[in-house]
Amino acid sequence: MLRIWGRTNSINVQKVLWTCAELDLEYERIDAGLAFGVNNTPEYKAMNPNGLVPTIDDDGFILWESHAIVRYLARRHGVGTLWPDDPRVGADADRWMDWYHTTLFVGVRVVFQTLVRTPPEKRNMAEVEENRLKAIVAFDILEAHLAKRDYVAGKAFTIGDIPAGVATYRWLNLPIERPPIPNVERWHQRLAGRPVYKERCMLPLT
Repeated sequence: MLRIWGRTNSINVQKVLWTCAELDLEYERIDAGLAFGVNNTPEYKAMNPNGLVPTIDDDGFILWESHAIVRYLARRHGVGTLWPDDPRVGADADRWMDWYHTTLFVGVRVVFQTLVRTPPEKRNMAEVEENRLKAIVAFDILEAHLAKRDYVAGKAFTIGDIPAGVATYRWLNLPIERPPIPNVERWHQRLAGRPVYKERCMLPLT
């Protein structure tokens, strides 16, 4: 059986759990990271030398990095659905997954980590503001892209929606000022209509 190491409030773990739910995959999840520890043990680092979550073991195949895991599971179990048949649509979905890492989550991550996981007396609010503005610019790009699309890679839900979807939930629920992004919000409502997204990703921010 597929085994997944990681805590449920990790954004990177949520990507994998959401993917598994979309593909109706059975798995065993082991709490790891932050308060749970485990990820700094020699045994865990033998699997994932970075000491981060998630890591999976799929019948002896060890894999880490959340986007690599999402792609692997979709390619193995979701060809024609999460993994598009059309190579151009697949490349488009891939592009938006990479864009999440290089652009979208850069600002969101700092704002989230500071306002949710950092004690008030240790918060650098100038850094929060700098990264809030970075995130606004990134969401403006997604807003323009979604003006004539239901999902990031076109008409159908794909792996491309998963990273941006979990980041958008955090962004829309952070205690900050945000300009209107109606196209993004309509797209996010489509995601929220998927029961597995609600169950795995729309959790209290901790």
